[in-house]
Amino acid sequence: MYQQSSGYTNNYASAQREGLSQKEMEAQAFIGAAAALNKIKENWDTEKQTLPDVLEKNKMLWSVIASAMQEEDCPQPRDIRNNIIQLAAFIFKRTLELLGEPRKEGLDILININMNIARGLSGNGSD
Repeated sequence: MYQQSSGYTNNYASAQREGLSQKEMEAQAFIGAAAALNKIKENWDTEKQTLPDVLEKNKMLWSVIASAMQEEDCPQPRDIRNNIIQLAAFIFKRTLELLGEPRKEGLDILININMNIARGLSGNGSD
């Protein structure tokens, strides 16, 4: 599991060294982001000061994914690519809202989206 203090980038590199597939690394990155957001939600009074940093890391993860969907050689079908890009735009909008008006209830949708994407990448999308 990803630890918040080391950041998603370091964990991504670590996962590559451990021989995980691209999809497994991406799933772990989304799980790590969801876990960091959930930690804030569950411990709001003591963790809310970490919200800007965790939201920024989540936004960076989505930026990487959205950029990959825009590449000419992206193997995903066009409709899936467009859906992911639209989802990333929603994530960016929600991030800005939460930075302007922090509230723990606002984290639920980000946590759920990240976990659903992780499930899909892991082949467990139909729970």
